[in-house]
Amino acid sequence: MKLRPRSKTVRKPKRGRQTRVAPAPRGKAARGNPLVLQPECTLADAAELKSALCALLAHEATVTLDAASVERIDTAALQLLAAFVRDRRLAGLAVEWRAVSRAMHSAAQLLGMGSMLSLSEAA
Repeated sequence: MKLRPRSKTVRKPKRGRQTRVAPAPRGKAARGNPLVLQPECTLADAAELKSALCALLAHEATVTLDAASVERIDTAALQLLAAFVRDRRLAGLAVEWRAVSRAMHSAAQLLGMGSMLSLSEAA
């Protein structure tokens, strides 16, 4: 008689706080209404972050990003931010950092993405 292995119950990972990003209202300068990154910027929240960044991609005014409250950021979020900064640069549009947390700055430097994100200007 052969024993069957127990079937494993697949559980969805629990999400902590949902990331909320506050994109600049349309028609208003992004400089006065920064995109505020939440404390947890991870792969689980990448789709929402991408949406917010895409909404600001063609914004003609300088886009301000506020990463002061970021406590944890992963490679996926850093890649999205780097692609956003790159695409804005290529279009001749500006991105500025209002503030960058130590955690985000450390993660970007560890991955060699500090210059891609123009974080040296924000440090």
